[in-house]
Amino acid sequence: MLELEHIVKAFGGFRAVDDCSLSVSEGEILGLIGPNGAGKTTLFNLIAGALAPSAGRIRFLGEDITRLPTEARFHRGLVRTFQIPHEFHRLSTLENLMMVPAGQPGERLLANWFGHERVRRHEEEVRERALATLEFLELTHVADELAGHLSGGQKKLLELGRTMMTDARLVLLDEPAAGVNRTLLRKLEEKIEILNRERGYTFVLIEHDMEMIARLCNRVACMAEGRVLVEGGFATVRNDPQVLEAYLGERVNEENPA
Repeated sequence: MLELEHIVKAFGGFRAVDDCSLSVSEGEILGLIGPNGAGKTTLFNLIAGALAPSAGRIRFLGEDITRLPTEARFHRGLVRTFQIPHEFHRLSTLENLMMVPAGQPGERLLANWFGHERVRRHEEEVRERALATLEFLELTHVADELAGHLSGGQKKLLELGRTMMTDARLVLLDEPAAGVNRTLLRKLEEKIEILNRERGYTFVLIEHDMEMIARLCNRVACMAEGRVLVEGGFATVRNDPQVLEAYLGERVNEENPA
């Protein structure tokens, strides 16, 4: 589904992403781990189109999207969330979901003047979809609450819900566990699993919570200094000497890995 070929992102003389190659198969949940400064979020920004690579190629569903703008990738089903949720804090939870779908007729001035009934019908359809999404996320009790008043975990669920209001194929989740209490984190994990297993969503998630990575991810890739060090199952990656060295900052004695 997604192929990164020798991606480089340089800021002056510093390479935040350095000759990084990675692939994501349809239907999997790939975990992207690594110490702070490894280049994970920069890589997400390159995939989503917020940054342009200095070198390399990005393919999505077989199409070269390296130079496509963010909105074009969004319309192809490649969407992302953020470590710090970007909700519209002065809109209600329901309104945050309703404004996501692109191309709504009510966005056009003339449609509101001469196609009022069509606008009304479409808005009602979007509203019903948003309400169904809130029900799935177990957030109907805060539907009319200002999004800025939600807890950290509820905002992360809302971010996930906003991806559901699109025709998402691949969702990039940037530290979904950050700022979430353990109860809501289990709920968030459950919703991600259902979307993957029953609705065909493919996920890549950056995460420092290794319990979440172990529970959710089919495959794990560890980055350090802008490169992918190792890929594989969670147990394999967790015990790899290169991964331990990247996290601990010192070479690990293979006879005494602790």
